[in-house]
Amino acid sequence: MKGNKSYGNGSSWADQSDYSDPAAATSTANEKKSSSGGATAKYKQKVGDGLEKTKSVASTGMKKVKQGTSSGLQWIKDKYHKSTHKH
Repeated sequence: MKGNKSYGNGSSWADQSDYSDPAAATSTANEKKSSSGGATAKYKQKVGDGLEKTKSVASTGMKKVKQGTSSGLQWIKDKYHKSTHKH
């Protein structure tokens, strides 16, 4: 026996258990894709629109987080400055 090669032809054990015709499986998948072309385009458009909305919401959220963090750090600086510089 040579290493991992089973049956001496270089294919793995998973390849040996697959008895279906790969050309038939590919042609069936291609037929399904071509028959639903209009539906796929509509679905892709809806997903794209949803992603744009998600991107917009995430951007707005990050701006708010940045602004809140900045004002929070400024508040901490002011408090520290007041407590260390008492006259």
